[in-house]
Amino acid sequence: MSRSPQEALADFCPGLPFAVALSGGADSTALLIACAERWPGQVRAVHVHHGLQSAADGFEAFCRQLCGQLQVPLVVQHVDARAAPGQSPEDAARQARYQGIAEAVRSAWPELRDVAVAQHADDQIETLLIALSRGSGLPGLAGMPARWERWGLQWHRPWLQVPGAALREGLRQRGQHWVEDPSNQDEQFTRNRIRARVLPALEAALPGFRDTFARSMRHIAEAQQLLDAQAEQDGRLVGDPPALTALQALPAARQALVLRLWLRRAHATTPSAAQLRELQAQIADCNTRGHRLQLKVGAGMVERDGPHLRWRPL
Repeated sequence: MSRSPQEALADFCPGLPFAVALSGGADSTALLIACAERWPGQVRAVHVHHGLQSAADGFEAFCRQLCGQLQVPLVVQHVDARAAPGQSPEDAARQARYQGIAEAVRSAWPELRDVAVAQHADDQIETLLIALSRGSGLPGLAGMPARWERWGLQWHRPWLQVPGAALREGLRQRGQHWVEDPSNQDEQFTRNRIRARVLPALEAALPGFRDTFARSMRHIAEAQQLLDAQAEQDGRLVGDPPALTALQALPAARQALVLRLWLRRAHATTPSAAQLRELQAQIADCNTRGHRLQLKVGAGMVERDGPHLRWRPL
C-alpha cells in the first residue's frame, strides 16, 4: 500500500546515530531533511563523488551546502565507478556507490551500524520490470529488500512504499531545491526508458499498479524465503565444499537451490541459468572417480576435487 513520507518515516527505527546516503537528488534530499528534523544531532551524511560526468562537482557542492544548512556532518567519498569489460555501467556505478558509502562510514564513524538509502516505490517497480525483462528468477522478482546487512552495516530503505512524486511534492511545498542528474534523461539506460515510457503508461492503464505490483513482490519474497530455508537444510547435508554424491542424491530443483546458495555464500558469485544447467549436467555425469568437472562461473572456475566440488578464482 502506498504511503506518505510521514507515515513511512514513522516506522523507520534505525540505531542512533546513523548515516544517510546523499546524492543531492530529490529522493535523498527529502530523506536527509526528514531524518535530520526527526533525529536532530543524530544524523550523518555520505556523498559519493563518482566522477563519471562534469556535473559531479556541482552535486558535491549542493550536498555540502545542504548539510551546512541542516548542521549535518558530511563525508564525501571519491570512487572509481567505471565499468569493467562486459559489466553494465549501471551495475558498476551501483556497486561503487555502495562500497564507497560503506568505506566512508567505517572510516569516519566506526561506531555507526545503520545507513539509510532513498530508493522509493517507483524505483522498486522499475527493478521488478528490469528483472522481468531479463527473465530473472524469484530473487530478482522479489525486488529490493527494505532492510539488509552487508559490510558489517545494516542498510534501510524507508521510502520503498512512497511514490517518487510524493517526495518531490513535499520538497516543492517547502521551497527546497535539489539537483537533477542529467544522465537520468538518457534513455540508452533501461531504467530511464522504463521511467520515461512505461511507468506513465501503467499509471494511465492501471492506476493502482504500485500497490498491486508491490503485493506480488511481497508474495514472491515470502516464497523465496521458503526456498532459502530448504537450501539451508540441504546445504548442511551436502557440506562445504559440497560432496558430489550428496548433490547427486538431491532432486534437480533442490540441487540447483543448494548450488546457488553455496556459490553466493562461500564465493560471492551467482551462476547464470545456462551455467547452472551445465554444472548440474556435469555433476550428473560424475559417475567414475576419474571423471573431470570444470566450468567457469562468475570470476572463477567450479572444478571437481576428488569427492567434492571446489571453486577457485581465475
